[in-house]
Amino acid sequence: MTLPHGLTPGTWTLDGSHSEIGFTVRHAGISKVRGRFNEATATVSVGSTAADTTATAVVKTASFDSGDANRDGHVKGPDFFDVEQFPEMTFEATSIEAKGDEFDVTGNLTIKGVTRPVTIETEFNGVAVDPFGATRAGLSGETTISRKDFGLTWNAVLEAGGVLVSDKVVISLDLAFIAPQA
Repeated sequence: MTLPHGLTPGTWTLDGSHSEIGFTVRHAGISKVRGRFNEATATVSVGSTAADTTATAVVKTASFDSGDANRDGHVKGPDFFDVEQFPEMTFEATSIEAKGDEFDVTGNLTIKGVTRPVTIETEFNGVAVDPFGATRAGLSGETTISRKDFGLTWNAVLEAGGVLVSDKVVISLDLAFIAPQA
């Protein structure tokens, strides 16, 4: 399948200041906690087709930010990410399947030293040239993982039944990439 209009071959780099790598997890069975990772790098090496395209990302686990310093400290500690021992989580695409302006990006996600395959359902949001002459491409994506699959097993049982932190974590991506300079 041909590439979306304006997406040219070459290595596109993540524009971190115009991107968000976010998450949502259910708390106490009654609400959702949202947050983001504030430091990441990524590249998409666009080939002549989607099948010839590769993508990699590195996220700094210490950049975890849920808006609550106490929770962030706990999640960065040994019960969850253990950022001292595991300062990065990574993603490396193994296949990209085009479906019009939507893509299934399948790859290996590594969190806390554990690697599992995931598929991120993505939507291509287009290409635009900014006022400074840089060509940018945007995409949005989402996948759901089991945190237990990655060794993130800490929890607390609630008095009324259930657990404090859901196993299911939704990872959401709103990413902007900058085209290679000519």
